[in-house]
Amino acid sequence: MAGNSEPSMDIIAQCLCKAHTFTASVPPSSLPLEASYCHCNSCRHVTGAMYSCDAPWPGPQETVLNSTLAQYRFTQNVTVMFCATCSSPMFFHEHHKDRPESLGVFIGVLANHPVDNFVRVADHIFVEDTIDGGATPWLMDINADGTPPKLWKGRMNTTEELEAPWPSVETLMKAGDKTGPDLIPLQCHCKGVKLAVRRMDSEFLKMKVSGKDLPWFVDPEKLKHMCGFDPCDSCRPMFGVDMVHWTFVLAQQVEFAENTGKPFPTDTLQLKEAISVTTDRDPRLGTLSLYASSPDVQRYFCSRCSASVFYAVDDRPELLDVAVGLLWAPEGARAESLLVWELGSAIGNVGDVQGGWREKYVKAVRRGAEKWRIQRGYPKSWRRIKAEKQKPELLEDFKDLQV
Repeated sequence: MAGNSEPSMDIIAQCLCKAHTFTASVPPSSLPLEASYCHCNSCRHVTGAMYSCDAPWPGPQETVLNSTLAQYRFTQNVTVMFCATCSSPMFFHEHHKDRPESLGVFIGVLANHPVDNFVRVADHIFVEDTIDGGATPWLMDINADGTPPKLWKGRMNTTEELEAPWPSVETLMKAGDKTGPDLIPLQCHCKGVKLAVRRMDSEFLKMKVSGKDLPWFVDPEKLKHMCGFDPCDSCRPMFGVDMVHWTFVLAQQVEFAENTGKPFPTDTLQLKEAISVTTDRDPRLGTLSLYASSPDVQRYFCSRCSASVFYAVDDRPELLDVAVGLLWAPEGARAESLLVWELGSAIGNVGDVQGGWREKYVKAVRRGAEKWRIQRGYPKSWRRIKAEKQKPELLEDFKDLQV
């Protein structure tokens, strides 16, 4: 009598524009995929996210390696394989001389399979690069089996294992502290995109004093920019991670790193035109390219290293969403001299994750952010306070965490 064989399930990896789809058939008992989050400076600037996240690809390597994915030589031994059209990073290809080749699939391009224990995060590595801990404080309770990932100063198992949260909350800058440079560099890994974000504190203060409305994303007290949490099905594959962090700026706040001559386009319609011209293109735009994910939406990225840079919509030409992972703030990856983080606030686009493994993940991230916000003594954002006044039932979300 033949033995009972376990039915297989298909794991699907797909880029945003759907030009590239890869499938791996695995027995469900082989799950979860063992993933690692890398918080190093290089991974943040090659994705635009606060980290990269990948797991060994269980499918055939030949299909991927023989595909038409674009390739970027990330390090001497690692290549990023990404979609040249939409910039979705799909695989890390490791090719060391002294060991077999391997592929790591970016978790953000995987389908939202209805399996609770689909991915288990084993490690957070190169956490020291973040200076302030980056996104790690809200990524410690995300595993379905309840085990926390290990936190490493650098490489796993060969560097110091850190105690979470790292660094201790007592060492972090206060929520109202704005100590920082007037210009914050905004650069991708290959530096084909070299821009900067200019503070507008004095302009915002004048608006406030004169009674004018501040931009909706500016904190009326701290005059910092909002930074949110986004798990939507469009941003997720383009960054290759399950939770994207955007901040928001006026287009006029963006400058060329070499700020001589004609300024950076002051609205998104001008930017779209400047990127799309075939002659006399400003060389300072470098490798900045765009993918129109909808007729009125532009997603800007580096065409050489794949890093996501901006998100723009035609009906709000004055505004750019900025990929936080590209900011080079001296205080750390969270750029808190410029940004107010929506820790514990309701997360939008949660309909995109319902019914799959990401549903519990997103809830765990939000809860982890609120838990750390309370531990740190970080105030609720002004937007959250307003929302809770309008909908008091929101106050019940984390009642068990309140002190």
